[in-house]
Amino acid sequence: MQAYIAEFLGTAILILIGNGVCAGANLKKTHSNDGGWIVITLAWGLGVTMGVYVSGQYSDAHINPAVTLAAAISGTFAWSEGPGYIIAQFLGAMVGASLTWVHYLPHWKETEDQEDKLGSFATAGAINRPFANLLSEVIGTMVLIFGLLSIGLNDFADGLNPFVVGLLIVVIGMALGGTTGYAINPARDLGPRLMHALLPIAGKGSSDWSYAWIPIVGPLIGGVSGAAIFYLYTEGQINIWLLIGFGLSLVVLLAALSENRATTKT
Repeated sequence: MQAYIAEFLGTAILILIGNGVCAGANLKKTHSNDGGWIVITLAWGLGVTMGVYVSGQYSDAHINPAVTLAAAISGTFAWSEGPGYIIAQFLGAMVGASLTWVHYLPHWKETEDQEDKLGSFATAGAINRPFANLLSEVIGTMVLIFGLLSIGLNDFADGLNPFVVGLLIVVIGMALGGTTGYAINPARDLGPRLMHALLPIAGKGSSDWSYAWIPIVGPLIGGVSGAAIFYLYTEGQINIWLLIGFGLSLVVLLAALSENRATTKT
């Protein structure tokens, strides 16, 4: 039970800090309004760092269903514990998003732009191209999982590992996050999006459920692919997960290329 509580608390901290910086940058009459992308990526990275510090000793700090899936695939985590971890992560994300709403309570009414309000909770494509957006989430999560597993191969001074993980999140955000807002975590998007739909946010508008599948499916495919590539890299063997990951990633790539070609013609 302690591991599940740790996943819940770690994810709640992550989302409170991450959604908090987005709200601070998006909402009117905050001192941090228009803080910019660098501020957002740094805060998300530090949010992950704090989430890992909170949960690491009790649950190995997955705080992301894609990480839980990758850990099970890599053989370092029991499949039977997966559902409990994922439920705890989603509940933590919902609580973190709710606390963000409460923290910025007067500012929702002061902000007219409904997209800015939704962007304080969930992600969206900078350019609305579903399969290109999906591909971005696949690639970003693939780098995340391969990076996390590679970090695990190294020895760090006591307490330094969470900070290194946070730096990985920062660099993914700066390099790859501009296309979709880099969910790279199904709980990070779905939990807050659900709370955006449920909470009495002043003038909130649509929760854009037509987009919601992308930050769920993309990170799961990327998680499988990243773990499978790591297995090939370290073990020099091909397994069923490598074939599944590559196959799904190839389908997404071809769909994105086809979408781009069709869009270019029009």
